[in-house]
Amino acid sequence: MSKRLEEVSKLVDKNKVYTVEEAVSLVKETAKAKFDETVEVHIRLGIDPKQSDQIVRGTVSLPHGIGRTRKIAVLVKGEKQKEAQTVGADIVGSDDLIEEISKGKLDFDILVATPDIMRDLSKVAKVLGPKGLMPNPKAGTVTFEIGKTVAELKKGRVEYKNDSFGIIHVPVGKVSFDKEKLVGNIKALVEVVIKAKPSSSKGQYIKSISISSTMGPGIFVDQRA
Repeated sequence: MSKRLEEVSKLVDKNKVYTVEEAVSLVKETAKAKFDETVEVHIRLGIDPKQSDQIVRGTVSLPHGIGRTRKIAVLVKGEKQKEAQTVGADIVGSDDLIEEISKGKLDFDILVATPDIMRDLSKVAKVLGPKGLMPNPKAGTVTFEIGKTVAELKKGRVEYKNDSFGIIHVPVGKVSFDKEKLVGNIKALVEVVIKAKPSSSKGQYIKSISISSTMGPGIFVDQRA
């Protein structure tokens, strides 16, 4: 542990569970890096991540965004291209965009595609997959509702999915955000994750919730956030 992290960690009682408002105040107080740190929520779930029917995955539209602009590429054909351009997609294409991707040109953060183009996209799956950029229906990035999807992603829609340890990690904004905005985003995320509980999951579903800044210590939050 660095001296800086050791010092700010003293501000956090590891044996205490804070209200979401208290935790956000502490995150702001312990964020001492020279850049605007990202605030991330970590939710440990009481699921068996090895069971496919217990995977927790979906999207949530954070009311106050995440504090950074994401570059969105859209793979569509015909009139849908105009729709994508109208709502502010950064890159729009079809076969030409697939060709660029095959050459390793991945100048975007999110790729959205219509269902009818997914077969063509399979040829670059090995390029997109390792980067986590392959469109997926469960992530809401395979859809004919191009306008709505791009608009939501621009405003702050993010994907959540448990990792191999049954933990969800989601960015909910920047340290520079007003406290009320961070609190609102955290509560929106927790509410959606609770509703996504798999029917096959038994026992305690939410094991713990913690938040932290990029370089800061973890702070446990009341599960009733």
